[in-house]
Amino acid sequence: MFEEQLMEKVNICQEILRDSRNELYLNMRFLDVALNTFFFQPTMERGRTATDGAGYYFNPEYLIEQYKIGNQTINRCYLHSVLHCLFGHLWHPVEKEKETLWNLACDITVEHIMDHLYYRCLRSPSKPYRKLVYQNLLEKMPVINAEAVFHVLEQNPMDPRAQARLMLEFLVDDHDLWQRQEKAPNAPMEQQNQWKDIRDKMETELETFSKEAAEDSKSLVEQLKVENRERYDYRTFLKKFCVLKEEMQVDMDSFDYIFYNYGMEMYGNMPLIEPQETKEVKKIEDFVIVIDTSMSCKADLVQKFLEETYSILSQAESFYRRFRIHIIQCDERVQSDVVIEKLQQLREYMEHFEVKGMGGTDFRPAFEYVNRLLAEKAFQKLRGLIYFTDGYGTFPLKKPLYDVAFVFFKEDYLDVDVPPWAIKLILGEEELGKAV
Repeated sequence: MFEEQLMEKVNICQEILRDSRNELYLNMRFLDVALNTFFFQPTMERGRTATDGAGYYFNPEYLIEQYKIGNQTINRCYLHSVLHCLFGHLWHPVEKEKETLWNLACDITVEHIMDHLYYRCLRSPSKPYRKLVYQNLLEKMPVINAEAVFHVLEQNPMDPRAQARLMLEFLVDDHDLWQRQEKAPNAPMEQQNQWKDIRDKMETELETFSKEAAEDSKSLVEQLKVENRERYDYRTFLKKFCVLKEEMQVDMDSFDYIFYNYGMEMYGNMPLIEPQETKEVKKIEDFVIVIDTSMSCKADLVQKFLEETYSILSQAESFYRRFRIHIIQCDERVQSDVVIEKLQQLREYMEHFEVKGMGGTDFRPAFEYVNRLLAEKAFQKLRGLIYFTDGYGTFPLKKPLYDVAFVFFKEDYLDVDVPPWAIKLILGEEELGKAV
């Protein structure tokens, strides 16, 4: 008898979830694939709902109680879990002792998105407490996203009661099935890539075919831009400034084919193996670092950037025996140019760094200055230019003869449109801090 009642409740819940999914789809067609990715799995082993990125696990008793409150509650509950997957919250690496803060940051983020999706199927009574939380966060970041909220919570420890109040307000589903890298190093990459692909396609659709829907879903569109922004690993990027050059050193990975053939012809089955006396190696020659010293630039961020750069350049065999780095400070005009030829000089410059300028932001003077140096043959081989900035400025119209990267420090992660010929790197303060 009990099993029959349970099966009846399970069937009712699955019908409720299908109806909810259809209602969400009819209002937000751009969520079609995301909404239909889950399979439904009833379970009595948990008190509410949960997802692992593939299935939607629910307690039938809990789901029926939520449905009695209203279909909007079910819609929000289902979409809450979908958004967690859509923005990759399940697979974000986080230390064990900080999981609670990360879970809270993710819940606040997806609830903020839904509170700003203006559809009747998601309508919920306005709560002053929520508005206050959102307002306080928006004073620290233009776009509420999980990473930014997490760092605010981490840097501003709360009273346990205040944290409990936040958790009570924003908690919707269980997160124990989330497959964080520390928890599950072999978390399915295929699943992560599937949701990333869904996210990429959704942003494209909202920017092209569903522009009208995007107007009613600005919070979601902003989140998509945040998650889909291009990111580069700074250490990997710096290697792009390496150049190939042949140096006189023994290459143990190759051998001289002349001696090899001679041995085979002379002795039959005894090749003579002679290592090559030259080896093609990758090392940094000449490049330029430009530091934006406008009013918006923070000296401590520049310091971290230089420390990270120094830690990379000081690695063994990073340079030719002769090298030259120009470190230029520029706001609306070039303020200084320090030429570094030894790592010790770079260390001293980093330790005694002083910001010069503090005016407006204009990228053109630095490029004009470097182009002049290039014409004067001040470089042996200029491989590229790295421009560290946290502001908006005027870009050159023409593509330079060398590679260019703009390294933006943006805690808010808002995209800056750089010219198509430039590479864009977006580094948060925590990323610089971890790399040093």
